Amino acid sequence: MSGTALVVLAVAGSALLLGAGWLAGRWHARRGERAAGLDLGTPVERATFHTLHTASLAAPPLRAGLTEDAARKASRRLRSLLGTEALCLTDRESVLAWDGPGADHHQRRAMARVAVMLESGRSQSVRTECQRPDCPLKWAVVAPLTGEDGMLGALVAYGSRESAVLVRAATEVARWVSVQLELSELDRSRTRLMEAEIKALRAQISPHFIFNSLAAIASFVRTDPERARDLLLEFADFTRYSFRRHGEFTTLAEELRSVEQYLALAGARFGDRLKVTLQVAPEVLPVALPFLCLQPLVENAVKHGLEDSPEECRITITARDAGAEAVITVEDNGIGMDPALLRRILAGEHAGSSSGIGLPNVDERIRQVYGDDYGPVIETGIGAGLKVTVRIPKYRAGVHSSPPGQHPPRY
Repeated sequence: MSGTALVVLAVAGSALLLGAGWLAGRWHARRGERAAGLDLGTPVERATFHTLHTASLAAPPLRAGLTEDAARKASRRLRSLLGTEALCLTDRESVLAWDGPGADHHQRRAMARVAVMLESGRSQSVRTECQRPDCPLKWAVVAPLTGEDGMLGALVAYGSRESAVLVRAATEVARWVSVQLELSELDRSRTRLMEAEIKALRAQISPHFIFNSLAAIASFVRTDPERARDLLLEFADFTRYSFRRHGEFTTLAEELRSVEQYLALAGARFGDRLKVTLQVAPEVLPVALPFLCLQPLVENAVKHGLEDSPEECRITITARDAGAEAVITVEDNGIGMDPALLRRILAGEHAGSSSGIGLPNVDERIRQVYGDDYGPVIETGIGAGLKVTVRIPKYRAGVHSSPPGQHPPRY
């Protein structure tokens, strides 16, 4: 299904929710007007509200994908939505969940009908040929469930008689289920993409930073063993955090702690040439944000402020409270960059740049999570340093930090 189609479906869903709110408002208004009894609206209004409510209950399990657990949780709601005697959900190989009577003798035949439907790709209405006089399942409607990779399985609705209305209703419900399944595939694709981008960042950290850090630590082993020990602990904590295996998101406190460790290691290498100022509002420390989205900005500041310049480097990191958002800035006084070159880097057209993949990676991941309105704002010019400003919403659905690490923030 195309992105445009998904947008249309999302708009339609919003309209349905507005309709539900309108119905609820009418219900409350009539309740106040009729103190003698409870008015639940017209039959059409009640049916509409029941349909929307049932669909909203069936949607969350389906967002986990077409699994046995999701099918079991959703099948009862879908059967209620259609008002059928029984209903089952299948994948291409087996029945995942059955709700209603007749499972003992109809479930074995269901997959044979699903196989026929999968060949044609169209909904079918067939007689069950059930010989039991006490069984109400005389007709079955088999409708396809589709996803990005084609047909995933089927929705099979059973009724007591042949009905054109049931065929149309079952087909539409199957399409709605397919949309939920496709959204679940998009969620998984997004997760895989973010994991791949984090792996790319880790690959960038590995080759040069680890070598340079260990070399700097080694230089203190004889002259200042205590400092070498402290730097080794910082290095261990930094690498443990950077290469952890769980969670797409972290807290600002944890991310800043990792930045602090990175700067301690960079300071061991560059000495007094590196000057760092941190200004952090305590109230924004619990804010959740994408994992490893600040360290690449600081690494970029160190590179352009120290590695590419013989002058003293001043880096300022601030995190302030801005109502519903946390505003984070990373600024350096380094050599800066041509804005036209920066645009090409962010567009992925200049992969060989000394900025590596850090800035484009952070830009892409923040836009994926929060939308294009939250892309980093970068101010720079040749010889004018570089300033990156990132706005992070304090609360966003689906953005939850992993359990905090063992080290409390020192701010």
